[in-house]
Amino acid sequence: MVDRSGYELLTNPILNKGTAFTEHERDVFELHGLLPPHVASLDQQVQRRITAFRELPDDLARYVFLRGLQDINETLHYALLTRHLEEMLPIVYTPTVGLGCQKFSQVFRRPRGLFLSPPYKDQIGKILGQRRFDNVQVIVVTDGERILGLGDQGAGGMGIPIGKLSLYTAAGGIDPSRTLPIMLDVGTDNQARREDPLYIGWRHERLRGPDYDDFVEAFVDAVAKRWPHVLLQFEDFAGPNAARLLERYRDRLCTFNDDIQGTAAVVCGALLSAVRAAGQTLKEQRIVMAGSGGAGSGIASLLVKAMVQDGLSEDEARRRFYLLGSRGLLLEGSNRLQPYQVPFAHTREHVAGWTVESREAISLEEVVRHVKPTMLIGTSGQTGLFSETVVREMAKHVARPVVFPLSNPTSQSEAVPADVMAWTEGRAVIGTGSPFAPVPVNGRTVHIDQVNNSYIFPGMGLGIVTARARRVTDTMFLAAARALADLSPARSDPTGTLLPPVSALREVSAKVGVAVALQAYEEGLAPGLDPARADELVREQMWEPRYESYRRAG
Repeated sequence: MVDRSGYELLTNPILNKGTAFTEHERDVFELHGLLPPHVASLDQQVQRRITAFRELPDDLARYVFLRGLQDINETLHYALLTRHLEEMLPIVYTPTVGLGCQKFSQVFRRPRGLFLSPPYKDQIGKILGQRRFDNVQVIVVTDGERILGLGDQGAGGMGIPIGKLSLYTAAGGIDPSRTLPIMLDVGTDNQARREDPLYIGWRHERLRGPDYDDFVEAFVDAVAKRWPHVLLQFEDFAGPNAARLLERYRDRLCTFNDDIQGTAAVVCGALLSAVRAAGQTLKEQRIVMAGSGGAGSGIASLLVKAMVQDGLSEDEARRRFYLLGSRGLLLEGSNRLQPYQVPFAHTREHVAGWTVESREAISLEEVVRHVKPTMLIGTSGQTGLFSETVVREMAKHVARPVVFPLSNPTSQSEAVPADVMAWTEGRAVIGTGSPFAPVPVNGRTVHIDQVNNSYIFPGMGLGIVTARARRVTDTMFLAAARALADLSPARSDPTGTLLPPVSALREVSAKVGVAVALQAYEEGLAPGLDPARADELVREQMWEPRYESYRRAG
């Protein structure tokens, strides 16, 4: 039943069908004259939009085009995305979303979601209380401080929650009317943004310390009261805040941080696929992590849990990791260590026999030379960090070196896959954070896996919403990682890709969702779930972009 008509109906992106309104609906809802006379099908509309999309001059224009379509007709927007997901993913999310965030103020046309700022802290509950938000199930929130590898983008960071939720729907089947992007606009230390006359955000230096914590607390408290069962995903908060806020709130409501936990799960799933393809086990690996912020430490922590499940003690598992920060290898006793880095700091006795230039700043090249890692993972945001010297040194000692330069966007990647293949004589197993073209190797073409969080977080959300899980645990992410690894083409073909094709993301999300829902049930966090019907319930939850017939209310 629809209670809108005429122009008001056509301007509602959830209800609008554009030229697909039938003759009967045009009669009932007073649409004659407001639309051209031809009645189109959804298929015809998709064909028209994909043709227009492909004729645009560059990726930013395509990004703006899709955002505009989303604000006009969400069903058509998601029909276009789901039918052309491999082509659309780099536009709605990495790498183009980074440029979209940088240009957010310039291309801003229509508000979407909520912008919450300190001057209106006392009104947060009232703002969230609007009736149009009654059915919200999934929220993605950012404060815009660490947007991909681009740093502080202020209010422009809103492009990230919008993009993430687009993938929750396109890949995970979450009903778009039940999603809500939120920007905690606590100011920006990006002076160029503050001085830009077109900047749409709060023109203030970034809030810090107790004032920042009080604002986030007011927001989380209001969310918990408004939606007791909502999934709240934190996204692109700066490293120290990201880890700290996750620990503070993970036991108070159903929440996770995708940069820390989602990244960890997709990397874990891809690495499990890689070691299986090589006929090895995860617990045999020696892993060097270049980048020990929230993402890097999160990856290491989840891999430790996986190794423990595979039979190692926690201490044995941690000793197989070597994490590097901005000042080199993490070592005990450093006053620069964050709490989440401490468990991975090696003793100084452990490296006493190493030949290094400085005991206080052991470099990546020195670590690789002494450790002889089987896996090299980058979350540093340092372009070209995986140099020819580093990669060749690693490849001397490993038959199939696993190299994952994961930093986004493409310009921040630690290495270019074609170079890594050349430096390893085509032996490397590569995963990247952003999309790269296939690489010709010894007469064959090697597809480069994009280790993108979209393989994990849409399925996580789907499973959590289906199960009505009370909390989100690390073991639920590990269940998601193992479900993803089970879908790897490399499992049956060692020359196959580590991850399924992007075109299969909806099926991947369904499988991940089932694994997550069952894990939540096993942990007592989803007592209402019927485990025998988990697959059926997950698939019933998945929203499909199709037009429904409308009847007028009243």
